[in-house]
Amino acid sequence: MQSAVSEKPPWWLWPTILSLDAPAVALLWQALLAGAVPAVIGAPERFVLGCSVWLAYAADRWIEGWRLAPDRIRTWRHAFHVRWRWEIFIVWAGVLALDVAVAWRGLTRVEFRNGLLLLLAVAAYLLSHQLVHRSSRWRAPKEACVAALIAAGSALFLLGLPGAANLALPLGLFTLLCFANCVLISVWEFEVDRSHGQTSLALRFRQATTVSRALLWLIGAGSAALFLAGSTGLRPAAACAGASALLLGLVDLAERRAGRVLARVLADVALMTPAVPLLCWRLL
Repeated sequence: MQSAVSEKPPWWLWPTILSLDAPAVALLWQALLAGAVPAVIGAPERFVLGCSVWLAYAADRWIEGWRLAPDRIRTWRHAFHVRWRWEIFIVWAGVLALDVAVAWRGLTRVEFRNGLLLLLAVAAYLLSHQLVHRSSRWRAPKEACVAALIAAGSALFLLGLPGAANLALPLGLFTLLCFANCVLISVWEFEVDRSHGQTSLALRFRQATTVSRALLWLIGAGSAALFLAGSTGLRPAAACAGASALLLGLVDLAERRAGRVLARVLADVALMTPAVPLLCWRLL
């Protein structure tokens, strides 16, 4: 059977199709949060985080595509994972082997243990949301699970370090940003999730749009308060969280005109605001 998505995707969609946007967001926020501790993130920690996030997203889309009949697929990212299923599986297995090897040789024992715990959480999410509880109305919202896992991964190698208590507020803002991002996408992709047989907050609650917009105001207010009252080390994270909330709000306003596909890409770009201070720090 022919996929419902047949035309060639636009060039700017390829980072999303290849599951590269989420690792970029996680790595940028990992580097920004490190400045709040402060701490220096090593190359193994960056490599393991980037690969692990990619593995989780690619696995989620691979399983989703495997379960779907081709004529029900409504996104290029899922169509790609169906079209190149076994090639992606081989690449995925290779990245997994490399990820484990770098983690084994480059991480400390505590970092490796914490990474295993997060791996179990990711595996539990995939098992629950893609297989066991896929159709359950009362399963934990996937938007909340994804937000928590991305935020936890970004802070994973900073926990336990001196000054890690400074992460509480900026990490909380980042988690809310990820959640708002996921909820907005579920609103825009309402018909996609229904066609794919997925459960989302937008399908379960009519107030999902109102909740996501209220969250953006909450994040903005919290970011402003942290910027004004927090220490110098917390201000870059506060500024980035506030800027990301503003950008997400603007993308939401433009979604009807831009379309859900472009809006989804821009929603992830809106979370990449740490690139600005990180670039400035490198140039100075």
